[in-house]
Amino acid sequence: MKPFERITNPRGIRRRLRLNQQEFWSRVGVTQSGGSRYESGRSMPRPVRELLRLVHIEGIELAKARGKDFEVVSYLKRANPRLYRALTRAALGKNGRRK
Repeated sequence: MKPFERITNPRGIRRRLRLNQQEFWSRVGVTQSGGSRYESGRSMPRPVRELLRLVHIEGIELAKARGKDFEVVSYLKRANPRLYRALTRAALGKNGRRK
């Protein structure tokens, strides 16, 4: 799976990682029953999709994320919005949208 690819099949990702629902969803702060609903087709909120991508695709442990990382992004967005937009477009693709 490519980085920043839109998460459309969480069940497939979970199965590829060989995790049960409890293991998979608890790592992103979602209950097993909530994860089951997403796997059955219920619309997944963007923050949940992003957490899923960060944890299970990018391999980032949420426990290791620090507030300063988020502060750097916020600072960049305020201090140099042009660079922030350019980096966002580069990370997400040519048109600035998820593929």
